[in-house]
Amino acid sequence: MDLKSEKIQRVLSKYKFHDVAIEELEKINRVYPGMVASTGTYTFTDSTQKDLLKLIGNLPVKYEGRSYNFPIQLWLLDSFPFTPPICLLRPTPNMVIREGKHVDARGRLFLPGLHNWDYPKSSVAGLLNEMTAKFEEEPPLSTRAAGDKDPHELLAFVSNLQINDGVIRHHDQPAKVSVIGGGDLGMASVMSILSKCKVDKLVFIDVAGCSTKGGSTDLDIFSLPKVEVSRDLSASAGSKVVVVTANAWSSEQSYVSVVQTNVDLYRGIIPNLARLSPNAIMLIASQPVDIMTHVAWRQSGLPPTRVIGAGCNLDSERLSHALDINLNTHKPAWIIGEFSDNKIAVMSNTGLSSSTQPQIVSGSGSTKPLLDRGFEIIKNQGQRSWSVGLSIADITNSVLTDKMKPHSVSTLAQGWGGIGAEVFLSLPCIMGAKGSTRLAGLSLGQEEDSKLRDSVTSLSNLMSQLRM
Repeated sequence: MDLKSEKIQRVLSKYKFHDVAIEELEKINRVYPGMVASTGTYTFTDSTQKDLLKLIGNLPVKYEGRSYNFPIQLWLLDSFPFTPPICLLRPTPNMVIREGKHVDARGRLFLPGLHNWDYPKSSVAGLLNEMTAKFEEEPPLSTRAAGDKDPHELLAFVSNLQINDGVIRHHDQPAKVSVIGGGDLGMASVMSILSKCKVDKLVFIDVAGCSTKGGSTDLDIFSLPKVEVSRDLSASAGSKVVVVTANAWSSEQSYVSVVQTNVDLYRGIIPNLARLSPNAIMLIASQPVDIMTHVAWRQSGLPPTRVIGAGCNLDSERLSHALDINLNTHKPAWIIGEFSDNKIAVMSNTGLSSSTQPQIVSGSGSTKPLLDRGFEIIKNQGQRSWSVGLSIADITNSVLTDKMKPHSVSTLAQGWGGIGAEVFLSLPCIMGAKGSTRLAGLSLGQEEDSKLRDSVTSLSNLMSQLRM
C-alpha cells in the first residue's frame, strides 16, 4: 500500500489522529495487501463534501466450494481509526446488489462490527474478516440474469441460517464510580447513583477553580457508606464510570469566552481522568453539554463510544413517560439533536417491553401528532439539578449492568443521517458496559432536518473558535 504520494499525504495530514491512522493502514496492508489506498471526495447525504482517504479492493469469498471476489470500497473518516469506515460494495456492470440484512439497495454495508466499533479493539482487518464471514452466509452480489441459469451460479441460494448472539453479560457487578465537580448537580448525581446503582465505591471530587463547589464538607460530616470525598483526581483511578459535572467560574462577557473558561478547566482535568481510568466510560454533564462532550473526547484520547454527554436523556425519558401514561403509546421516544430549542422528537418502532433492538421512526404521519402532544406536556418541566442527577444515574446504571438500554446521549454524530461534520449531538444510543452504540440514522422531515443542520452549523462554528 503506497502512502507516499502527494495526494495521499495531503489528505492524511488533515486526519485528527494522523500517526495512529498510518499505523492502522500499515496493519491493513500486512493482512490485506491487495487493498489499494487512494483519495477522493465523499459526498454525505446532506450534500456536504470532504476529501477523504479510501481503500479499494476485492474481498475473496468462498461459496459452495467456489471462490469469488467481491469488489468493495471503504471510506475512512478524518477521525479514523476512532470512528468506523463507511463501507460500500462496488458492483461491476454485470453484477446486481442483493439487498439484505447487511446491505441496502445502494450497496452500503451494515455490520455488527461497524455498529459496535471500539478502537483499538476494533480494526479494519477484523472488519474485513467479519465481512468475509457474512458474505459467505449471505452473498451480497449476484450476476445479472442472462438466459438459462448455471445451477452453481453464485447467489442462487438464499441462506435462511439464523445466528443467535451468544454474548454473556455480567449484570449487577459492583464497580467504582467517580463524580468530578461539587455543587447541587454533583451532589444530586452522588445521591442518585447511590440509590440507583450497585457500587463498591463512589468517589466525590471537588475541583479547584470550579464554580460548582460545595457539598463535600457535608458528605465528610455525615460519612455516607461507600462514599469517599477527595480533592485529588488520583482518587478516581480505576473507575468504571467517571461523571464530570464541573463548570468554571467566569466573569467573561461573550458566550465564546465563557465556554473557553470551561475548556481551560477541562484541560487540567480530562487528560488526567483518562490516564487514571483508561477503560472508563466518561459521562459529561458540564455546560454546554454537546460542546463539552466534544471537548472531553478530544482531550481524553478515548474512543467516541466511551465519551458521552447527558444530553437530551432527561427530556427523552420524560417524553416516553408522557406518551405512555397520557397517550397510551407503549413505545420509547427520544429527543435528538442539540441541547437547545432545536430539539427533535422521534419514536421507536418497537414496544417498551420488546427484546429486539429498536429502530427510529421519524415524527411524520401518524406519529407526529403524538410527539407534538408529548412535547406540549413536558415543555415546562425544566432541568433541575435533582432531575438531571436522576438521569445521570440511569445512564450510569445501564453501563454498570450492561443493560443495553437506549438512551438519547450526546455522542459523535459524524456519519449519522448524512452528517459530515465532526459534531456531538444527542442521538439514541444503546448503552452497555462497553459504552454507546448509535442506532441507525433515518430520513427526517424537512422541518426537522433543517433544525438538525442548523445545530450542526452552530456547533461547528463554536468549536472552531475554541482553543483546545
